[in-house]
Amino acid sequence: MRRWPLLLWGLLLPVAAAGRYPHSAVLDGAAAYRLLWGQQGSSIAFRLEVRTLGYVGFGLSPTGAMASADIVVGGVARGKPYLQDYFTDANRALKRDSQQDYHLEYAMENSTHTILAFSRELHTCDTNDKIITESTVRVIWAYHHKDMGEAGQNYHGSNRGSKSLRLLNPEKKNVISASLSYFDLTNQDVFIPDKDTTYWCQMFKIPIHHEKHHVIKVEPVIQKGHENMVHHILLYQCSSSLNDSVLDYGHECYHPNMPDFFFTCETIIVAWAIGGEGFTYPPHVGLSIGMPADPQYVLMEVHYDNPSYIEGLVDNSGLRLFYTPDLRKYDAGVIEAGLWVSLFHNIPPGMPAFMSEGHCTLECLEEALDAERPSGIQVFAVLLHAHLAGRAIRMRHFRKSEELKLLAYDDEFDFNFQEFQYLQEERTILPGDNLITECRYNTTNRTRMTWGGLSTRNEMCLSYLLYYPRINLTRCASIPDIMEQLHFIGVKEIYRPVRTWPFIIKSPKQYKNLSFMDAMNKFKWSRSEGLSYNELVLRLPVNVRCSKTDSAEWSMQGMTAIPPEIERPYRTEPEICTSESSSYLHGSLLLNLLFIACVVLSTLRNSWPFV
Repeated sequence: MRRWPLLLWGLLLPVAAAGRYPHSAVLDGAAAYRLLWGQQGSSIAFRLEVRTLGYVGFGLSPTGAMASADIVVGGVARGKPYLQDYFTDANRALKRDSQQDYHLEYAMENSTHTILAFSRELHTCDTNDKIITESTVRVIWAYHHKDMGEAGQNYHGSNRGSKSLRLLNPEKKNVISASLSYFDLTNQDVFIPDKDTTYWCQMFKIPIHHEKHHVIKVEPVIQKGHENMVHHILLYQCSSSLNDSVLDYGHECYHPNMPDFFFTCETIIVAWAIGGEGFTYPPHVGLSIGMPADPQYVLMEVHYDNPSYIEGLVDNSGLRLFYTPDLRKYDAGVIEAGLWVSLFHNIPPGMPAFMSEGHCTLECLEEALDAERPSGIQVFAVLLHAHLAGRAIRMRHFRKSEELKLLAYDDEFDFNFQEFQYLQEERTILPGDNLITECRYNTTNRTRMTWGGLSTRNEMCLSYLLYYPRINLTRCASIPDIMEQLHFIGVKEIYRPVRTWPFIIKSPKQYKNLSFMDAMNKFKWSRSEGLSYNELVLRLPVNVRCSKTDSAEWSMQGMTAIPPEIERPYRTEPEICTSESSSYLHGSLLLNLLFIACVVLSTLRNSWPFV
């Protein structure tokens, strides 16, 4: 009798599933495991649809592996639903959690699939549970053809994997007309090599000319069967000085033979990652196209993930941009903030948590905003960007030496999962504000310096701000003082005037005639030296980069600025865990389900399609 409410709920709920679970992702290449989810206040609801009649495992992991993971296992065994909350230790040993925080709402089987629906609080007070925040979450999954306990703890074998998702960054559900015009930017028969990772870059021209329109929504166009292979898509705005000779040109990104004009494509204007539904602009904002100052030439970067090394794959995926002649109140703009990409940004080897900072200085913001928008701009979404050594990124906001709430953050950054994060509330940026993009890196697996650059083995520390109304400011960034960095390793003098790049060191003797890159690599970096160097770099004066459209510059460009003195750092509110309230809500849910069961029992007692 106890399982009736769970099974009846399963029969009644499919009609309402779309509203309760607005987000979904296929987690495996065979499309056998589908996850649906949705936030419900301080809790989150999950639904798993898995092609198996055995157990289903689902978890949250700090690394995407089994170690130190928060796991739930469930299924339907001999007609009886079950769900257990587990965790693993650092040695991947599976242990039952004494505090059961995952609450089963219904479970069912048909001839092919097991379906589980359950919920938990975002913060459960349980040290064995992972707190769910706006950061990236590495979801792990597994399933088996037998239920738990039928033959001991059945090992899932190859039926397992991981996927990075953002569970608390919902797609904006603004209703748009079904007849809205659109154009596609899609690859044409791109050959996907039989290797783990490929980045493909393709040039396009925006097909709207001489008349202003607004792009109001962007969706992925993924070739059928490639849903688990197309990992992320980025669209960059390129220099307007290009001409049509670059069109239809594609090449592997970050390759030594990549054409030079790809390097003019610097500002990300659209980003999509696997698991994302696309991006919808707020109802009062649109991305302007069709005018001289608007994007004309764009470069699309597609990351292909082929871990099985499948041969002979050809792809035609890309992006669909919906646009309208009915102009919205504001044009959206994009500002690149953070560390200007250069060799002056460097990270020693062997460092588990090296911090870099890029400054969008008060001097740059004051000049640009005073001239163009004294009342400030409104930021509504942010993309945080680093490369493979990146582990966490935060965008901090300061006003008159007081730190405001974080503008955006991702404390579990994954290079292979990048998309714009909607802000819960729009944020005003005023003249004289400071913005700091703060990036934490791990280089413990590297033996040489990591340098700022475009390759994935190089690093970046950037934030892309989507805001309105658009002003003539495209980059607000900084470069640390390279000579102070070189003094740290004992460099005394360089050859002047500088005629080569990277420039050459004159003294002392152990570095004589070496480039500054070679000298930094020759230095014997220890963990303690790296920490001391990090402290130095964060205190250094910075060179301001304050750019307009098409490489024009504000007068603040090139000036030296001092990092802000923070008199009043922001104090975060303490996390409030809600395990007791969740238990109460769960009990209330069961009472409601029992009531539903009583109402419909007379019509269903002899017809159980799921057992």
